Amino acid sequence: MARGFGSFACAAAAVTALCPTLAFASEESSGGINAILPQMDEFIPMLIAFLILWFILAKFGWPLFNGMLEKREQTIKDSLEKSEQARIESERTLEEYKRQLEEAKSQASQIVAEAKRTGDAAKADITEKAQIEAAAMIEKARAAIETEKKAAIAELQGSVADTSIAVASRLIGDDLSDEEHRKIIERYVNEAGSFNAN
Repeated sequence: MARGFGSFACAAAAVTALCPTLAFASEESSGGINAILPQMDEFIPMLIAFLILWFILAKFGWPLFNGMLEKREQTIKDSLEKSEQARIESERTLEEYKRQLEEAKSQASQIVAEAKRTGDAAKADITEKAQIEAAAMIEKARAAIETEKKAAIAELQGSVADTSIAVASRLIGDDLSDEEHRKIIERYVNEAGSFNAN
């Protein structure tokens, strides 16, 4: 119905455009009601021309025009569908990038935490080794001090014994026998040892 009406409207417009002088000519020749009524000798050729034009437009023009409209409509629908698909794909890609970014952040945090744990473990290991080495050095120093102390005491005891013998010889005035020397030295060493112990 719409197709036929559209064809009819197009045909009427074409007939009016082709024959404007016929309508005005009849209006000038007579007045009153005859001015709006067409004359039969002009009406029949106009009707035939109108019907031919209407048939041509209905047969060829309107389908072509309708096909162009449908093609344009289909092109717009396809473009909208492609745009929607591109939007969905871009949103999916954006979500994928966000997910990858979160994974990268998580991995970076894990790497930093692992590096911190490794650093703390290395620091603890170095500290422990340093403490062990320091303890060993202190122990060696103590042993060396003790050795030096014993050597100094032994040397001091020998020196004191010699000095004691010399002093005793001078005090007594005569030479002591080896046996007497030995007894004096042993007694003095024992006394010096007891003083050192205190």
